Amino acid sequence: MHSLLPHSLILRNPPLYSPSLSAMSSSLTLPSISLKKIPSPSPSPSPRSQLFLPSNSLCFSASRDGVRSFGLKHSDRSRVFMSVSVGSQTVVDDALFSDYKPSSAFLFPGQGAQAVGMGKEAQNVPAAALLYKKANDILGFDLLDLCINGPKEKLDSTVISQPAIYVTSLAAVELLRTRDGGQQIIDSVDVTCGLSLGEYTALAFAGAFSFEDGLKLVKLRGEAMQEAADAAKSAMVSVIGLDSDKVQQLCDAANLEVPEAEKVQIANYLCPGNYAVSGGIKGVEAVEAKAKSFKARMTVRLAVAGAFHTSFMEPAVSRLEAALAETEIRTPRIPVISNVDAQPHADPDTIKKILARQVTSPVQWETTVKTLLTKGLKKSYELGPGKVIAGIVKRMDKGAVIENIGA
Repeated sequence: MHSLLPHSLILRNPPLYSPSLSAMSSSLTLPSISLKKIPSPSPSPSPRSQLFLPSNSLCFSASRDGVRSFGLKHSDRSRVFMSVSVGSQTVVDDALFSDYKPSSAFLFPGQGAQAVGMGKEAQNVPAAALLYKKANDILGFDLLDLCINGPKEKLDSTVISQPAIYVTSLAAVELLRTRDGGQQIIDSVDVTCGLSLGEYTALAFAGAFSFEDGLKLVKLRGEAMQEAADAAKSAMVSVIGLDSDKVQQLCDAANLEVPEAEKVQIANYLCPGNYAVSGGIKGVEAVEAKAKSFKARMTVRLAVAGAFHTSFMEPAVSRLEAALAETEIRTPRIPVISNVDAQPHADPDTIKKILARQVTSPVQWETTVKTLLTKGLKKSYELGPGKVIAGIVKRMDKGAVIENIGA
C-alpha cells in the first residue's frame, strides 16, 4: 500500500524537543485516506498543547518549570499533505523532506569532541543545568562532574563520552536561547544533522524523540559499541592529505596483506583530505605503513574503542534494534540528514532502521555538508563541545558562515 501513496504525507503533531517535558504525541486514527490543505495558523495555541504544521509554519509548545521548547516561526506558505491511517498505525511518506531547501542549520558533534571542562558554562542557565540533573537520574552517575572535572581517560571512554556530548550539545541550545536573538535563531533553523553520535542529538532537537528517550538510546549505543569493540581487537586511523579514491586504493593495498578478519575500509568520509579508516589492528597497521607511499601527508591513530562504522560493530546492531523498537519515534519537525545515506527521512520506522544500521555503515558527512552548501545553506551553527565541524565546513567552503555555540 505504501508504494501507491503520493509523496508528502502529513506529519501529525510531532512534539518539539523540550527539556522540561516528556515528549507528547497525538494521533487521530482515520478509517481512510484524507487530503487537506494546511494554511499558516494564527497564534492561538492552548497553553498545554503543541501545534506543528510542517514546512516553515508556526510551532507552539508547552512551557513548564520555566523551560521552553523549540519552534519555527517563518514563512506564510502553505502546502498540501496526506496522511493515511490503517487501524491504529499512521503511515508517513519517507520522502516528505526530499525537496528541502536549507537556509539555517544546527550541526551537532560526535565522539571525539569531548573535553574536560565542558558543561561548566551551562550551569549558569537553569534549563541547561536541568538537562544534567535529568541525565544523572537516567545514567545512574554524576555526568556533570565527569564533564567538568574528568578525569580525561574516563570522559574519553565510549560509554561516558557519548552521553556527555549528547547532553552538552543540547545544553548549548539552551545557552543560545538565553542570548539576545537566540530564540529567533532557534526558530529559524530549517535543517539539522550530526556527526555519527550527533545524529541522535539532531533527532532530539527536531522532536523525533524526547531528551530522555534519546539519552537512553545513546547510553545503550555507547555500551553496545564498547562491548562490540571488546569482542574483537580493532582500531581507527585518520588518513590526511588524500582524496577518497586514493584512500580506497590504500585500503585495497593494505587488505592484500592481512587476513579477512583484519581487513579495513573507509568508515568516515569526513571532508576532502581527511578520511577515517576502520578495521582490524593488522589492517590499520598496514594502512599506516603504506600511507607515505600513497603520498598521504600523515596518519593519526584515533583514540576510540574500536572499528566504528564497520562490520566490527555488528554485535551492537541487535541491541540497538531492540531498544529502538521500544522507543517512540515520530516524524521530525524539520529535516534531519542521515549519516548513512546523506538524506532526510520522515518515516519513523525508516529512521529506526537507519539508526540501527548507522554503527556498521560509513558516515557520509562530506556528502551531507556538500549537499547543504549546494542547496543554498546560508548559515550554520555548531552546538556542543569542540570546533571540529566548523573546521570541516570551512575546509569545504572558505566563505561558509558558521558559528560555534559551546556549553
